[in-house]
Amino acid sequence: MSEYVVRLDSAEAVNAERFGPKAANQAALGQAGLPITGGFCIDAAAYRAQVRALGLEDVARRVFTEGDPITARKLALEMRIGLHDEPIAPEVQEPLLAAWRELMAPEGTLGVVRSSALVEDRDGSSFAGQFESFLGLETETEFLTAVRACWGALWAPRALRYMATHDLDPADTAMGLTLQPLVKATVSGGGLSRTAEGEMVLSATWGLGSAIAQGEVVPDRIRLTRDFEVLEIVPGRKEHADTCVHQHGSTARAVAKAMVLEPCLNEAQAIELGRMLLKAETDIVCGPAEIEWAMDEVGFKMLQARPLHVAEPHVADDVWADRPRLNGHPAGLGWGTGRACVVNCECELSRVSPGDILVTQVAGPALSQILTKVGGVVAELGGSTSHLASLARERGVPMVLGVLDATTRIPDGAMVAVDGVAGVVRWMPLAPVMEPSNPAMTVPIRPDWR
Repeated sequence: MSEYVVRLDSAEAVNAERFGPKAANQAALGQAGLPITGGFCIDAAAYRAQVRALGLEDVARRVFTEGDPITARKLALEMRIGLHDEPIAPEVQEPLLAAWRELMAPEGTLGVVRSSALVEDRDGSSFAGQFESFLGLETETEFLTAVRACWGALWAPRALRYMATHDLDPADTAMGLTLQPLVKATVSGGGLSRTAEGEMVLSATWGLGSAIAQGEVVPDRIRLTRDFEVLEIVPGRKEHADTCVHQHGSTARAVAKAMVLEPCLNEAQAIELGRMLLKAETDIVCGPAEIEWAMDEVGFKMLQARPLHVAEPHVADDVWADRPRLNGHPAGLGWGTGRACVVNCECELSRVSPGDILVTQVAGPALSQILTKVGGVVAELGGSTSHLASLARERGVPMVLGVLDATTRIPDGAMVAVDGVAGVVRWMPLAPVMEPSNPAMTVPIRPDWR
């Protein structure tokens, strides 16, 4: 269409250096014969042109080279505010609006803008959940705001922290985008093409997949062999579903009680999706793959494919054999032990010390900042294909999600073992001790494992 916008089904759309791996992989899925929604790729050159038009190139370069942390934060904020608040240069905005109008021509269409940074969805730096996606867009104003917000997300604090730990400079990269119609999903989820046991795993929930990505529900977990035999369908706890409707945007609705524990997919659907997952592994990622998908009244749509980190299973030491245990969704890598730090609100994260096992309710992408210091994570919600799980696998952090009643059953301060491959959490009960003033009274010992 222009130097800045191409259709997803065009041959050039698979160029990850122009559009980012997320957009390029989406285009490659379609060109491999897998079902996608269609739409457009927006070149990272559009982002660069906007930075030049705003006179922010020098500011961008100084963010990671500035010696004073306070000044560096101010420069990053200047980048975000400029990209988010200033009008888009006319030479960039015109082709963007042309693509938007074409996409929205069919009656009833809602739009989606997703980030596709040149550095994300690569082996070793997935950036899962670190940037922005906007669903259910209706107007040109909403569309342009979403574009500017995705560009500005490259300079958000959590993205900058992530880049700093991966030796990446935001001034050396740029933000591509995808523009697509929203899938009117009845069911959505993710998939892992290879586990430590040599199986495939699917996750599924009602409505849009954002509830899984944000760790807000416990999705269904479906295990398959790589020969497409369904081994197990374990229903999740899907108490709400995310939807998008005209004039109401993205909303969460309560799921009917009878459907909370009802599996979202039957065996035939799981096998069909498993075949798509394996094709994404062999034809797109060329190695173990993680996917996101959605299903509407027509059938499955592939939304994303990226490299997957796989680890070998761990044999637990004998000391843990008879300890209390809980099962959940394996969501990280390896095995870790540490002091349990039970946190019920993000405001309590300052209590978490290096090496602690974080035990919490919701495992959303906001917790990514703490992955560099914890020995493991246990959460009551979430599943193997959430954004935080992707980051945990990338960092080699043991994590188990969807662990029922973890925050009430695991004592704060107890020694905990997390098996991120098997999806098992064990702990040592706190030992009682006699108080000298009253031999009949006992109080729990909470050793400081810090």
